[in-house]
Amino acid sequence: MQVRLRVEPCSEMATDVLAAMLGEIEYESFVPDEQGVTAFVPQGKYDEARLREVLAQFPIDGITLSYEATFVPGQDWNEEWEKNYFKPIVVGNECVIHSTFHHDVPQAQYDVLIDPKMAFGTGHHETTTLMLQAILDNDFAGRSLLDMGCGTAVLAILACMKGAGPVVAVDIDEFATENAVENVRLNGVSGVEVRLGGAEVLKEEERFDYVLANINRNILLADMCAYVAHMKSGSRIFMSGFYVEDIQVIRAEAERLGLRFVGHSEKNRWAAVECVKE
Repeated sequence: MQVRLRVEPCSEMATDVLAAMLGEIEYESFVPDEQGVTAFVPQGKYDEARLREVLAQFPIDGITLSYEATFVPGQDWNEEWEKNYFKPIVVGNECVIHSTFHHDVPQAQYDVLIDPKMAFGTGHHETTTLMLQAILDNDFAGRSLLDMGCGTAVLAILACMKGAGPVVAVDIDEFATENAVENVRLNGVSGVEVRLGGAEVLKEEERFDYVLANINRNILLADMCAYVAHMKSGSRIFMSGFYVEDIQVIRAEAERLGLRFVGHSEKNRWAAVECVKE
């Protein structure tokens, strides 16, 4: 289902908050513009009553919200992204992310090819950029990695380019896992296993040196215990998908589970935190 939401008056803060709220009721992709945001949710998960309830709880005063929902048949989304949204992006002057349909791509040490379909993760959203920067700032050579909520697998791919392996990339959405496999193949990286599901698909004996989880606050709070159970002593976890205002609740849960809070980074009110298992 495609849900077109008009936001009046429209601002980046308002569309970001709206996308975050819809993400908590299983909306998966968002394309903001000057009038609002277009959101996508699997047809079986579309619930108009829940949508109205979320809109009624919108926390910013003086904003008027309206919506129109339409069914969109399954299709290859590359053409729409090419025309409307996805442009090459450079992160930290070290990594460029682009698609096969882009030309005149900037040169960088790490060249990541992403052909997105209905999967989140091209580097344009602040949370993805924060996580990409965390990968650039750390040594992944010979380190095992778990990428939860992998989307396009852009994080796993960059980590592999920096020497990570083996890598397990997990997402609950079938479109995302199919796209992740395609992007892994497109970049010629090896040692990446893509799994469909959530924390339940992790094997009991698996332990990782690094965990990346760019999802949303509620899922992080619910599943963080599972992530910690699959970390070694000294392992690091980077989490994003929430606002600066949510750092304290994320930190509190991390410390309750025995993690040491290292610090955070932020961009346009979105945050990423780093913790280590002692």
